[in-house]
Amino acid sequence: MRLLLMLMILLAFPVVEVLLLVKLAHLYGWWLLAYLLFSAVAGVILINGERMLALARILQVAGQGEHPLFALLCSARNLIAGVLLILPGVLSDVLALLLLLFPLSLLQRRPLQAANDNDFIEAEWRRED
Repeated sequence: MRLLLMLMILLAFPVVEVLLLVKLAHLYGWWLLAYLLFSAVAGVILINGERMLALARILQVAGQGEHPLFALLCSARNLIAGVLLILPGVLSDVLALLLLLFPLSLLQRRPLQAANDNDFIEAEWRRED
């Protein structure tokens, strides 16, 4: 049932996107084409910028003692938003803006827990053969 629902959503998305583009093209004309070109250029710039910053961001977060997964997810979010901006359509641009505007609140930046002195048990041992 879930597979059928996901398939229906995936098939309905391009149909709604095309219908919305046709309606907006009828209302705004050439301005819609300028908007689509501008959003595609913005998507390419976002992807190129994220490509340059992704490894540096991961190394910086790991150097601070935090988990690098958060930086990786932020980079992936920006790459997905860039791809959505490149795709022609207003609905995909709205989804890209929602991805960019709302922060990842599910994963908080938490430092990796360092070992405390209380975690160790001191003992002496010797080997007897």
